[in-house]
Amino acid sequence: MEVGSQASDSNATQQRDVFDKDCPARTVLDKLTSRWGVLILAALRCGPMRFHVLRDRIGGISEKMLSQNLRTFTEYGLTERTVEPTIPPQVSYALTPLGTEAAEQLHGLLAWVGANAETIVRFHARTE
Repeated sequence: MEVGSQASDSNATQQRDVFDKDCPARTVLDKLTSRWGVLILAALRCGPMRFHVLRDRIGGISEKMLSQNLRTFTEYGLTERTVEPTIPPQVSYALTPLGTEAAEQLHGLLAWVGANAETIVRFHARTE
């Protein structure tokens, strides 16, 4: 009986389609590809960072948005939060193996955007 349950669970996982509005992957996609999410994961790709260093690395992000995104990524298992027992406590964030995998995938997107942004912006300016 348990094997049948596992088989049907496995089929349900295989049949999930990110194009389906009820697919749970949509929530994950939303978090990973948010305005700040991509930049946070990309910045942490270089290694663990303290909160303020990460904030300064990502120009324009507020402490509130950084905090919210880091909390979400930690809840989703993409980042880990480490508190050093110092006075005052030093908090740093690092990618988990799952977060590292996601950051590697997003790195390709960022490289493509960086290589093509000027061309795309010029094209957009011509169509206005």
